[in-house]
This record gives sequence, structure tokens and C-alpha cells, in this order.
Amino acid sequence: MDKALKSVLEWWDAAGVDVPEVRLSTPRRKATPPASQPQSAQKKAAPPTNSPSSKPIMDAAPIAAKAKTLAELKASMDKFDAGALSDAARQCVFARGNPEADLMVIGEAPGRDEDITGKPFVGRSGQLLDKMLASIGLTEDDFYITNVVNWRPPKNRNPTADEIDMCRPFLDRHIELAAPKVLLIVGGVSLSAMTGLTGIMKQRGQWQSVTAAGVEIPALPIYHPAFLLRQPVLKKDAWRDLLALREQLNPTK
Repeated sequence: MDKALKSVLEWWDAAGVDVPEVRLSTPRRKATPPASQPQSAQKKAAPPTNSPSSKPIMDAAPIAAKAKTLAELKASMDKFDAGALSDAARQCVFARGNPEADLMVIGEAPGRDEDITGKPFVGRSGQLLDKMLASIGLTEDDFYITNVVNWRPPKNRNPTADEIDMCRPFLDRHIELAAPKVLLIVGGVSLSAMTGLTGIMKQRGQWQSVTAAGVEIPALPIYHPAFLLRQPVLKKDAWRDLLALREQLNPTK
């Protein structure tokens, strides 16, 4: 029963549904009292070693601040030590599209295909995203895509809050240098990272405001294409959101 419940909760979490924390039962083991030892035989605990998962991680803020161009920012991120996150990934996944476009798309984190190619949104969900944007007349020349986390998390899991915080200075500088007029926030993880809001099913289609370098930028949250691939019935909601995006990019006069 616990296994089935855990599977449902994980599916809801991937869809951006707010769920209460549920404590799953675990088998109890009978406690075994420790054997008594003479005080002279007791050893002090050894200090913790610096394992790969606990090694110090570089501070992204001063590195991002030094980048004067997008090319410099990419070069800095390619050399950045993101600890276990970058250790498990092939490379940093920076961006694709036109950096001078009015629209900047903010996804969640790279997957397997993105980790291989070094470009965001190139797998099945990326192909669907391109088709969605094409449906309102946008080509790759009209948008610029990146993620809140630029290295593929192990086993395609969602990035942790610590990983998002670690990468945030790079994202802030990325937005500042690209200077888009509109942001498209893709998925629940990106929604939370960019706005502090949760529940993509409640917030999708609701315009938000994101501040970058003192400039407020209108931002529209939408369903992640990977979610739409599993729930195609929700594409009608996605279409309404795309029409709102088109109106924002090309307001009627």
C-alpha cells in the first residue's frame, strides 16, 4: 500500500499539485542495546571525511557578476564546480535560440537528451514546446531558452532547493544580459524558483512579475510539455495560455 501511495504522490508532485506531507510507514526493528565496553576501549568518533557529495561548492554570485557578456557567462559556467550535480552530468546546458529575442523561456533542468547535446529542450518535451510556440507564429529566432538549473540532476529527478539556489546567480545574470521583454515560465519547479508560488495547475495562465536587475518583467507560467504529453486533454488550457502570450508579445493596437 505504501509503495502505491508513494507512486501517486510522486506523480502529483511532478504535475505541480500541492499535496500534504505524508509519512509512510517503515518496518520497525527491535532495538538492540549496545554492548558495554570499558571506557579505555572506547574510541572517539573520527572526524567526517570530505566525500564527493560533501565537498565545498563554489559560490556562483561573484563569478556570475564578473560576466559582461553571455559568452563570458557561458564560459564561466562551463568551468563551474557544482559539486555532485556537475559531477554526475556530462556538461553544462546553457541555452539555445536567439539571445536578442523579446521572449525568454525558463525551464526546469536538463534531461538525458539535453545533457548529451548541451542544449535545453531538445528531447520529446522540447519538440512539443517548439510546436506549441510555432502554433502562435514563433520560431527559434523569436525565443531564447534556458533552465533554472543548468546541469542534469541524477536519474532525471527534480532539482533540489539547494541546487536551485546555487544556480540562481547564473540565472539572474543570464536574464539581465539577455534583457527579454517577456518571460515564459515552464513547469512547477520553474514557477516556484521564479515567483515563490506553488501549484502550476492553479497558477498557469496567470501573469506574474519577475524582477531582474531592478527591471520588472511580465512572466507567464504554463504547463511543462512533459506533463502535456502525459495529459493531452489539458492542451486546450495550454492553447489559451499561448494566445495570452501572443497577445503580450504583439498587443493589438
